[in-house]
Amino acid sequence: MKWLRVLLLFPLFVVAQEPAAKAPAEGTLTIFTDRNAKDVPTQVNRLTQEVFMLKTELNVLTFRQEYGDRIKMQRVSFPANTADKEAIPAYLFTPAGLAAGKKLPALVMVHGGNHIQLTHEWFPWIAEAVRRGYAVIYPEYRGSSGHDETIYENNYGVTDVADVLAAAAYFAKKDYVDATRLGIFGHSRGGMITLSAIEKEPKRFKAAINVAGLSDLVAFMGYKTDARRQDIASQKNFGGKLPDKNLPAYIDVSPAFAIEKIETPVLLLSTTGDKTVPYQLHNKRVAEALKAYGKVFESHLYELAPGGHEFLNVDSDEGRDCMKRSFEWFAKYLTP
Repeated sequence: MKWLRVLLLFPLFVVAQEPAAKAPAEGTLTIFTDRNAKDVPTQVNRLTQEVFMLKTELNVLTFRQEYGDRIKMQRVSFPANTADKEAIPAYLFTPAGLAAGKKLPALVMVHGGNHIQLTHEWFPWIAEAVRRGYAVIYPEYRGSSGHDETIYENNYGVTDVADVLAAAAYFAKKDYVDATRLGIFGHSRGGMITLSAIEKEPKRFKAAINVAGLSDLVAFMGYKTDARRQDIASQKNFGGKLPDKNLPAYIDVSPAFAIEKIETPVLLLSTTGDKTVPYQLHNKRVAEALKAYGKVFESHLYELAPGGHEFLNVDSDEGRDCMKRSFEWFAKYLTP
């Protein structure tokens, strides 16, 4: 049976050995939607981007109005670590009136979703982090909305992970950040990115939290609607092919298959009744693998928490407990 195991592993070896993407040739142009197009589909696409950008401005104004007296919110663009050297937008949050020379532990907060951006649901988490003495970076990785077409373009498990790792490297260089006390927190797709990040750079983060995170994209593709499956398959990394035609690409970006690389202490938070990222297919398997590999982790499962997949954002016993457990976990390893 040894020859069969070799054959089964061979496609994974091929994927892992692919050369790094080259920088675009000098003179390569970016193609944008025609702002003066007359056809309806193009007009709708352009209008969609404009609405998302307006939403960005509204979110910024709302946050500053509600928290501006005690939290400084800074909008930045940081360099991507990919060959295209793209500029990635992000938000930095620090206490208002931060004393010069003071070093803070820091958190990378990673949203989930398909074309999601900073929203009010994240405000309490950011505010609580800053109140407890953390600096926060909230990267709008490629696949997010509100920053026009280049950032809107999805590539699951590739540019999103690269952009979050680039955000961590950028943030670690800030004079008010203690790079030795860096944590990462992700929900849903953000949980997937969190796991991938601590697998790819096992020394970068001192603590990690994955809330209702996606961990196996092969399984994910098995229960999503055909429209959603086709949308993911159309992304560059998958070449328009579903798992049955390009399985190695889906395995390669699924953190469930590389748990042995994790060195960062991980907290897993989930609920039964999650209709978006079912516990049995994702965090349960991650917990079992972490245990099998002897990793440092804790896992807590809520029973039918209000809000289901979004339970962390609900003002309920479960939602409050989720926040409490999260900051207790970070305090244990980052000592704010």
